[in-house]
Amino acid sequence: MLDDESFGRAWVESRDRAHPRGERALRRELQLKGLDRELIDGVLGDRRDAANASGEEGATVDLEAAVRLIAKNARALERVADPRARRQRAYALLARHGFDPETCREAANRSLDGDPDTEAE
Repeated sequence: MLDDESFGRAWVESRDRAHPRGERALRRELQLKGLDRELIDGVLGDRRDAANASGEEGATVDLEAAVRLIAKNARALERVADPRARRQRAYALLARHGFDPETCREAANRSLDGDPDTEAE
């Protein structure tokens, strides 16, 4: 039998490293794996605390993961000529991976060229 807490931590670390997901998606995946809500809250809280301790001021762990996901898909996004359509595709990609709307908007604006005042919908 596997310790649920160590499994949850390993799952989140694996996802952060290989397949970045937002906190909502991670929470759902851990629920589907059978972990209880309190344990999930603890694991995701530790994830946020670790990122805040080592990260730069104002950056969140979800934002960092979102920027990594966009970088991972940069070649596909670069094929879209229109900057607004490129930003919308990046926003949709992030939303599908469980990132909240504000994180999607900020990561798309940070990562993509073009006018940062144009928001994806």
